[in-house]
Amino acid sequence: MAAHLTSNEKPTRIRHLVIGSTSLMAVLLYLDRFCISFVEMYIQEDLGLTDRQVGWMLSAFFWTYALGQVPSGWLTDLFGSRKMLTLYVLAWSLFTGLTGAVSSFAAVLVLRLGFGFGQAGAYPTASSIVSKWIPFSKRGTASGIIALGGRFGGFLALFASGYLLVALTPGDTRTTLNPDEILNGPLLCHELYRSSNSTKPVDELRQRCLEQFSTSSRNIVIHHAEKYADALDNARKQHELAERNPDEAVPELTVIPVSDADIVANELNTIILSPGFFELDDLNGEGISVEKEARRLLNLSGNISDLQSGRVNRLVLEALHRRSIRKLYGNGWRRMMFLYGSLGIFVASLIWWNCRTTPTEHPRCNDAEAALIANSGVLDPGRKSSGVPLRGLVSSGSMWCACITQFFTNIGWVFLLTWAPRYYTSVHLVSVEQRALFVSIPPLLGWAGMLAGGVLTDTAVRYLGLRWGRALPISLSRFVAMGAYIVCLFDPGVTLCVILFSTVAFATALGNPASWAFTQDVGGQHVGSVLGWGNMWGNLGAAIAPPIVIWLVGGADNWNNAFIACGVAFFAAGISALGINAAKPIQSALTD
Repeated sequence: MAAHLTSNEKPTRIRHLVIGSTSLMAVLLYLDRFCISFVEMYIQEDLGLTDRQVGWMLSAFFWTYALGQVPSGWLTDLFGSRKMLTLYVLAWSLFTGLTGAVSSFAAVLVLRLGFGFGQAGAYPTASSIVSKWIPFSKRGTASGIIALGGRFGGFLALFASGYLLVALTPGDTRTTLNPDEILNGPLLCHELYRSSNSTKPVDELRQRCLEQFSTSSRNIVIHHAEKYADALDNARKQHELAERNPDEAVPELTVIPVSDADIVANELNTIILSPGFFELDDLNGEGISVEKEARRLLNLSGNISDLQSGRVNRLVLEALHRRSIRKLYGNGWRRMMFLYGSLGIFVASLIWWNCRTTPTEHPRCNDAEAALIANSGVLDPGRKSSGVPLRGLVSSGSMWCACITQFFTNIGWVFLLTWAPRYYTSVHLVSVEQRALFVSIPPLLGWAGMLAGGVLTDTAVRYLGLRWGRALPISLSRFVAMGAYIVCLFDPGVTLCVILFSTVAFATALGNPASWAFTQDVGGQHVGSVLGWGNMWGNLGAAIAPPIVIWLVGGADNWNNAFIACGVAFFAAGISALGINAAKPIQSALTD
């Protein structure tokens, strides 16, 4: 119970500590959620997954996250935010750590499904905390601060993961290739042989590699290269007959025989073990983009060990054959997942210590602060929910508009945190550290959007009223995001691409505090359940997005299809948001 203090005492500020702890939870929430997006290509190589399986791996979390929203929100309303949020953090952290031990697609899929259930209660519980600890006039700002924590976690997931991946790949990692580390033998042979008739810097380096092969090994390469070329021609003809773009054709080929793969691997290992085979000047040609570590080592003016030389040669070969050779940094992703999972113990302890369910339950919250909160529009913070107001949710047209808005928003937004790393690698050929920087900038700009969005919706409510003060910030921000994706269709360079993706992130974040505040406005004593209902629909949109995007992009990497889909999704979200009315509580829908 709160301490009994005189009426002249100033209110304590425990509510600020509660919101700060909840924001740190949101940091971990997004850090654990999206770190897998940065390493998905390494997991794919390690486990031998198809693109379709990777799409479902990224999607699996959102299905259970969506379906767990209402039940977890109801559990929070029933048992209190302190117990449930601590449990949720520990649960999802356990699944994060265990992901580093998987050995099959089935295992990673099961863990991602469990991870989704673990995280489902995070934001409904956070919303419940805001509704019981923060005065009405500050709800939008408080919600923006917590959501800001999520954006910071998204930034860390993409920025820190790149550097951790490099740091957690031991310096003494074996650099030579096993035959099973040749991911696409026919394509590798095609790239080596095709280089013979090209003067491009990247092909000249490939030609130099092929020249080191013995005559018999070179004949094996030529044989598989010609088979690949024939298959590619046939695929292009089939596309032309079907009136499809022949440049999008992908040949269907089986792997090369193990004996041939072993020969090719041995020839490449000879190159890897040859000190000084690649020099710094070799890496300055057009179309050659290697990991920064290779340049750092070569900048040591030749004073590198044989092990470091082998590491350089392996990294250069990976850059020359991005789809054909397994990446050296794939040896660091498991350690990274273990590290992220262990952080949950600290955050769960902090939540348990600071975040009591109501102000009157906190030993350091005095009567003055409890009275300040109670007299500022918080509805009976000690009362527990009697259940999920399902009838009110289903019969509220405004709530359906909010759900549809969240559904389409997440289809467009989730691209930034799932497929953007692969887009930069595929289209702009960037190194892992450059990729970490580029994909982390949009979430970083999302911070500003969250902070501005909270102030924006609170200000808009004062001038435009509750109806449009919530609806307009959500709607207009979605149209801005749509415009950014439209510009992406015009083949932007990497710098402009970062700016456009950052615009999407900022605009999406700008409308999110208004969306959160809407659920608090209309939810009454059922805030957790109401936010969970809206999040459920939003994350169903996020669940269908990864498989759809990878299908639209296809083997030919047609990313414009993805940009069109994301732009259309944001347009639909903007239109739907105009129907949101925060002036009508959920329970009033039963009497309309």
